[in-house]
Amino acid sequence: MQVAQQISDILTAEFAPEKLEIIDDSSKHAGHSGADPRGESHFSILVVSQKFDGENRVNRQRLVYAALDQLLKDRVHALALKTMTPSEYAAAAT
Repeated sequence: MQVAQQISDILTAEFAPEKLEIIDDSSKHAGHSGADPRGESHFSILVVSQKFDGENRVNRQRLVYAALDQLLKDRVHALALKTMTPSEYAAAAT
């Protein structure tokens, strides 16, 4: 299974997101330290979930890192995270 699909499956199960975007940025990091020659090592992720309500930015990111713990240890080198509640996402879209 591709890493992006694994990330999607895990985050969907953990956060029931209203919106989930996963962008593979690995090609931008080819040849850099931590870049996996197999690809799929660097991602930008947007997660919009009600589970983030009442959590600050740092705690939201900790929740995502905890959910993806095994992938971060074994396969993923870097994540750029944007974590929002549905109301924050709706407000940003206007």
